[in-house]
Amino acid sequence: MKRCAVLHWLRCKFYVFVVSLFVVLKLVYIKISMDNSIYIEPYGATHRSLRAQPLNGINCTAIYELEPVEIGKSLELRRKNIVQVDDESIVSFTADCKNDIEQRGYNEVILTDEECSFPIAYSLVVHKNSAMVERILRAIYTPNNIYCIHYDQKSSKDFIAAIKNLEKCFPNVFIASKIESVQYAHITRLNADLNCLSDLLSSEVKWKYVINLCGQDFPLKSNYELVTELRKLNGANMLESSRPSKMKKQRFQFRYELKDVSYEYHKMPVKTSIVKDPPPHDIEMFVGSAYFVLTRDFVSYIMTNQLAKDFLQWTADTYSPDEHFWSTMARVPGVPGEIGRSEPDVTDLKSRTRLVKWNYLEGHLYPQCTGTHRRSVCIYGAAELRWLLEDGHWFANKFDPKIDPVIIKCLEEKLEEKQHQQCLKRVS
Repeated sequence: MKRCAVLHWLRCKFYVFVVSLFVVLKLVYIKISMDNSIYIEPYGATHRSLRAQPLNGINCTAIYELEPVEIGKSLELRRKNIVQVDDESIVSFTADCKNDIEQRGYNEVILTDEECSFPIAYSLVVHKNSAMVERILRAIYTPNNIYCIHYDQKSSKDFIAAIKNLEKCFPNVFIASKIESVQYAHITRLNADLNCLSDLLSSEVKWKYVINLCGQDFPLKSNYELVTELRKLNGANMLESSRPSKMKKQRFQFRYELKDVSYEYHKMPVKTSIVKDPPPHDIEMFVGSAYFVLTRDFVSYIMTNQLAKDFLQWTADTYSPDEHFWSTMARVPGVPGEIGRSEPDVTDLKSRTRLVKWNYLEGHLYPQCTGTHRRSVCIYGAAELRWLLEDGHWFANKFDPKIDPVIIKCLEEKLEEKQHQQCLKRVS
């Protein structure tokens, strides 16, 4: 009996020792993790933070000039654990509209007369990371533009709440009246933009052009520069439109069915053996990307013309219809802002809508990616700041603050500098 009591006492002591050791190690781990973490506070370069931020020590002009010491600082930051503010926190920050608008400088946006007379419409199709969505909105925001945001039915409650707060805070920001459950490479992705375009046509703002964005895009031009470039288009659309390769033709020559898949996307269109009928109205097929710069008249045509409606219905069971719907419709004879069928291919290098750096073209068409790659696409790093701003494109994809927070901070800063300089020139 005495021996049992001693054994029980030893077991208890050992248990207490193990638990205590675990707690100590956990606290040490937490301290090390916190010491090695960078917290990206809401939201970025223009936020007046009360806490010292590592990003505040970055000189974006030096990054632009590719000074080795400053580039080295940005690389050092990337080695740390980058923690971005979550959706729940964004809900809290945006709940007080007056404070949010002042903190983020929305009330400080200045415009020229040229910009005031040339409103731009935006369609933003997003599904996660409300902090990044807000940063995109802040970068492109002016009080005379109009913004439609389409979130995904599958988005988290906190994400949706954050987007609804943004809608509440601005009279020219609204949520699409019809929300899709967007699936990768499916007609629902195209429908999300179409829903926003329909709502934008009904708005009181008489916008001239519409631009669509996703949650990993970021502008490379100030609003003044965008208005200047849009005026030069003189009623033309700007988007990719090329003749399809044999492989690309399979995306619309066969019927696709939405099916469950065992990897990242969960559901996506899968090719069947069923051959599709040719496109209606003898439409000639072209391919491009999901992203565009379109005139108001072209959008109105898409929404009202029977040919466009028939073609949209025909594309419903194709693969990634958003990558051939717009590029094909832009070539239909007689459409507003038409690109002639006989005209050369409009590639992503000629269309300045979106700069996407593919890894297999790096070293040939683009310099090497200084960030990382995701599905063959570069997620930009800080050392690409100058190249991005000087390349000539209007927007770029992809950006991720958890991969490189410096590039986004510096784009915010440089675009704001340019907008102020351009406005001051026009005044003087």
